[in-house]
Amino acid sequence: MTTHAESPSPSPSAAIEISPLGGDADAHAFRALNEAWITTLFALEPDDERVLADPRGQIVDRGGAVLLARDGDRVVGCVALIPEGDGMWELAKMAVDESVRGRGTGRRLLLAALDEARRRGAGAVVLGSSVDLPAAVHLYESVGFRHVRPEEVGHMPYARASVFMRHDLGGTPGA
Repeated sequence: MTTHAESPSPSPSAAIEISPLGGDADAHAFRALNEAWITTLFALEPDDERVLADPRGQIVDRGGAVLLARDGDRVVGCVALIPEGDGMWELAKMAVDESVRGRGTGRRLLLAALDEARRRGAGAVVLGSSVDLPAAVHLYESVGFRHVRPEEVGHMPYARASVFMRHDLGGTPGA
């Protein structure tokens, strides 16, 4: 998998690198990052609890991927790709630590996830977001996601999902 390094960084810390989920510490960071953003505006739902308790078993071992953004040895962001069948993948559980927001980390994660989906043969990536997350929705739009009807993304188990988007893949990775 391609490692995406972010530079220049406005902080004196090491460049942001994107890599796959590793051991228990990574799984804990994935959970903590997601709990932080979800509980700020919403409540954790049963599907959140299930996935966050075991990202390796619920995502990776089922053919999906969890990518982490690292600033040195600290995990500062994450995103998951979940296969939905028929060439469609769900982009889920994207989070960036508040301390590094606004530095391009979310964009790096999103582009790395789209590259990974292409590498795995995905034809489309779908997601559910919320009108209460305008910066996230704008980021998705900026890389080519378009708004679609809920039924076009398949089953979306989260009550907070009020924005549904799809990105039809094609072209070259990183585009």
